[in-house]
Amino acid sequence: MKITLAGSRHFGVETLNMMRGHGIEVIRVVVADGEDRLAAAARAAGIEVVVQAKPKLIAASEIAPGTDLIVTAHSHALVSKEALQVSKHGGIGYHPSLLPRHRGIAAIEWTIKEGDPIAGGTIYHLSERLDAGAIAAQDWVFVKKGETARELWERALAPLGLRLLAQVIDQAKISGNVPSMPQDEQFATNAPRLDVEKRLDLEKPHAAPKSAASGA
Repeated sequence: MKITLAGSRHFGVETLNMMRGHGIEVIRVVVADGEDRLAAAARAAGIEVVVQAKPKLIAASEIAPGTDLIVTAHSHALVSKEALQVSKHGGIGYHPSLLPRHRGIAAIEWTIKEGDPIAGGTIYHLSERLDAGAIAAQDWVFVKKGETARELWERALAPLGLRLLAQVIDQAKISGNVPSMPQDEQFATNAPRLDVEKRLDLEKPHAAPKSAASGA
């Protein structure tokens, strides 16, 4: 199973480390910023790095030849339809909510804002609609009373994402297919970006989440 990984920041690096520790072959890393820490980690590991021509779009030419699966990890770019078509199994991403609930860029913040007693994570198939592709895997966690979005991410949702990604890739390696179950649209909600004053910015520098590779 040959992977093209597209992403950035801590979660991108942790995903790369998880894959390498799990015996998953990453043949190319795609980034929007050539100075991003994921790019540095990939170069240090001897993995080819490609910088997107357009920060918000991943083109077919940027996917490595022979890619079996595209994986996104903290990528804010749309993976084009053509890019998905050149990958044998298309692409998957991790969204920190129980999709279809809280689709959008501020899923964890809306989980806290709405007082959800549980949160979760979803591995979903990349598609032309934001966070709307079929579900490959999903699991849930409790939300602690008074917990912030960043705390919930670091404590539970980032490690959950690493575990679920490893699980789905392993299933695809064994079966030759990525699990797929349509989302139930009647439960869909949106999680648009909050006002700057109200946001709990998950992208500020902070300790990287613990890798789930050893437990996957």
